[in-house]
Amino acid sequence: MKLTLFGAAGGVTGSSYYIQSDQSSVMVDCGSFQGKKETELKNRKAPPVDYHNLDAILLTHAHLDHCGRLPLAIKQGYSGPIYGTPATLDISALILRDAMKIQTNDFEKLNRMLLRNGKPQVEPPYLKEHVEEAIRLMKPMPYHKIFEVAKGISVMVDEAGHIMGSGSLLITVEEDRKTKSILFSGDLGPYGMPIVRDAEPFLQADVVIMESTYGDRDHKPFQATLEEASTIIKEAVANKGKILVPSFAIGRTQDILYFLEHAFAKGDIPIFPVYIDSPMAIEATKIYTGHPELFDEDMIEFSKTGELLKYKDFIHPTPTPEESKKLNDVQGPCMIIAGSGMCNAGRIKHHLRHNLWKPDTSVLIVGYQAEGTLGRQLVDGAKWVNIFGERIAVRAQIHKLGGFSAHAGQSDLLKWFNAIAPARPKLILAHGEDHARITLAKLIKDDYGIEAWLPNYGESMII
Repeated sequence: MKLTLFGAAGGVTGSSYYIQSDQSSVMVDCGSFQGKKETELKNRKAPPVDYHNLDAILLTHAHLDHCGRLPLAIKQGYSGPIYGTPATLDISALILRDAMKIQTNDFEKLNRMLLRNGKPQVEPPYLKEHVEEAIRLMKPMPYHKIFEVAKGISVMVDEAGHIMGSGSLLITVEEDRKTKSILFSGDLGPYGMPIVRDAEPFLQADVVIMESTYGDRDHKPFQATLEEASTIIKEAVANKGKILVPSFAIGRTQDILYFLEHAFAKGDIPIFPVYIDSPMAIEATKIYTGHPELFDEDMIEFSKTGELLKYKDFIHPTPTPEESKKLNDVQGPCMIIAGSGMCNAGRIKHHLRHNLWKPDTSVLIVGYQAEGTLGRQLVDGAKWVNIFGERIAVRAQIHKLGGFSAHAGQSDLLKWFNAIAPARPKLILAHGEDHARITLAKLIKDDYGIEAWLPNYGESMII
């Protein structure tokens, strides 16, 4: 059996892992790259595999960096099933259609510019028909049940605690009368986060492919983060400033709304208008509420109180471009939650352009910021940034709230690995920048005596 990494190897985006046995082949995730322009150029091609003979694609969850290259796989001839949990498939369809809209707009603008310059038009990497075919091929896989996805290859999904529908995949491969198991952690969530259940432990696997996004550090404790957020918000409200939250539409937005509604209910912060300026986040929130079977105990109890309905008049969806533009004229105090989460695209760039230079603006960074993104520049303390070709002064207050992250910090990663460490699996650290992988690998070697492999793009292991 051969395992090859075609993404999230030395970085945190583009997840794609290819398993080949003597009978079958499957791919785990088929995600987009995000970050610098040269990094995103990789999204013009599908992972280099034989799609006509690929038996199945399995999704750990629905974020774009795990499902975004599915239309490219279809374009290359893939016609087999795309498996994911029911919530993952609902959200993946939403994300892929949204990405298609963004691509269409981007290429229309590009081709208009090329036309004005007398240059030939360019074709987008994939078309709407490829997106819709990918969605048509999606098939649900349940939690906690072993089922065959290809000849000699079966899978079982357990909760990963990252976003709604996320899972860790235990894949069992029969080959040469032997059985071997590969555990893909997927993206692991922190323990004790709201709405979704905690990641479930595994006790046995021959090989573990483990994410390492925050392998070099821990987040601030969640409760301390909530207290810090409350303080920042109260100060911004007192100053009548705008609070901008670059947020991933899936997971992070719902966590923030949960926190605000709790804080409003308890009187921890004054009530003020909150604008969800993301069509995808609005639809994703509907999907979240449509899967109560995945709620954790706290969310179930909070839902029973009826408090969620009390503050809906202060939560304002702004799905249309016209409604979004009107937010430029809205006076603070208010909060605007918009994508993208790394500030490299979407409506948040417009809000940053209009407000970064104002000292009474507060920007809450609530998620991971990849190298080369606008969000990373803000976190790193940039005094000036370039937005839509314009140099913008950064006079706003930039706050990094790591405790809202949907990724497990170092301690929670080690806690998850601790359950399976006695099985002495081969360990592959993926989905992390090198400094994070190297740090986590050293800790695991010191604690468990297990040496981790840190592969780069395109490298393989014979299992």
